[in-house]
Amino acid sequence: MTAAAPPDYGTAELRAGGTRVVIAPALGGKIVSMFLNGREWLWSDPKRTHGQLRDVESGGYDELFPTAAACNLPAISGRYQALHLPNAYSGLALPEGGEIWSQPATFSLETRDEGVYAVCGWVSDRMPYRFVRALYATADGRVVMRYGVTNDGLDRMPYLWSAHPLFPLTKHTRIELPDGARLRVWREHDLPLGGTGAEARWPRVASAGKLRDLSHPNELARRYACKLFVDVPQGRAAIVEEDARLEVEWDAQFAPCVALWFNRKGWSPGPGRRPPVNFSLGPASGAPDSLADAIGSWKSGSWLEPGETKEWTVTWSAG
Repeated sequence: MTAAAPPDYGTAELRAGGTRVVIAPALGGKIVSMFLNGREWLWSDPKRTHGQLRDVESGGYDELFPTAAACNLPAISGRYQALHLPNAYSGLALPEGGEIWSQPATFSLETRDEGVYAVCGWVSDRMPYRFVRALYATADGRVVMRYGVTNDGLDRMPYLWSAHPLFPLTKHTRIELPDGARLRVWREHDLPLGGTGAEARWPRVASAGKLRDLSHPNELARRYACKLFVDVPQGRAAIVEEDARLEVEWDAQFAPCVALWFNRKGWSPGPGRRPPVNFSLGPASGAPDSLADAIGSWKSGSWLEPGETKEWTVTWSAG
């Protein structure tokens, strides 16, 4: 395995056999390339250079923590008192995409029993936590990511984590998740799915009087976008593109669901930017994207006790 640092915007590259991963610590630890088994899997906006990838919808693979959507944590009153939300976080404003994707990460190469890990670390300036991701590439087409988050504060800390890799959406894209798994709608654009909180069973969902198959997202509509959450207690999912297959496995006890984002020209990330054709599939510790809603009506948020560290692993493999 080799590691290199090209001079443009400070990337680090891990290679092992035919596996290659490129990380940009200055861009919040974004993974800008994940090449496995002869194929580049990640999507990047062809109109923007990697040095301009300053938001989570411009491509690559980002970590969303401690929320995915901008929100204000609820103040301690009424029904939220039962959640024991600490005063330290009452009313706290959290930005879109959370914190760590927009913060430059510390970076180091660390030798462990399996080999060389690329380690990115973040320290919050809003909440007293430390977040770390150690990444290892293998010659047989696997990318292993080992995570840890520590609460250095004196209060219980609420959080959401989700992986947000963007992939190209093609006519061949097929998503494999457990048949019959509970599916919940968070956002919909140009495709009626029942509104926020609507439930269905994977992969079928009713829309405009038709029963649609979400496992073939390119066929849902000519123009649409939606954000969904699917319960996956086994911690396994797969993406299939013709004869190529990308599997992901993770610790389902830590992250019991998958966050799915489909965008077929249905939503634009900003003024003057053309709506892309892509999708995201990544494990998530809870739902929906808003931490405020997760610890509230969705009852899906997680907590770190003072001094507690939680660790989990995500493995991507191509076959």
